Amino acid sequence: MATVYLSLGSNLGDRVNFIKRALSKMAKHPRIVVEGISSFYETEPLEYPNQAWFVNAVCRIRTDMPPRDLLDALQGIEKELNPERIMRWGPRTIDLDILLYDDELIAEPELLIPHIRLHDRSFVLVPLAEIAPEITHPILGLTARELMEQLTRTTEVRCLDSETSARKS
Repeated sequence: MATVYLSLGSNLGDRVNFIKRALSKMAKHPRIVVEGISSFYETEPLEYPNQAWFVNAVCRIRTDMPPRDLLDALQGIEKELNPERIMRWGPRTIDLDILLYDDELIAEPELLIPHIRLHDRSFVLVPLAEIAPEITHPILGLTARELMEQLTRTTEVRCLDSETSARKS
């Protein structure tokens, strides 16, 4: 079984509910075991600042699916939740991304692992460092905590209260 880290994000509609529903669908999948969930964070938009703030989280899963099959399963969950996406990096009801899949390096047209912008995004690194501070980026050789400390392009990331975050360890 592979250990995989996923990011979850939403900035349309009931943002927290979309993330909780995506996590619930993952937990019900026969080949996915959700092992840990970060707190939920309200985050400032990065690429297009003139949009609603996001709610983001990171989860750790275990799966026996190869990366491409996992991507297909995650895209199926996105479809089930009726995703609305107005533009790339813009508003969306739900977005699920594979950040890390064990120590694998994958470069396919629709699948890059580790996620190509993982090291440059505070909205990913803050929740990742919360649940896996010592996880090492397989190319850069730095931990999530070190990557977070070295960020040069930061956006505001605010932890939502514990009632909303629905942690699972």
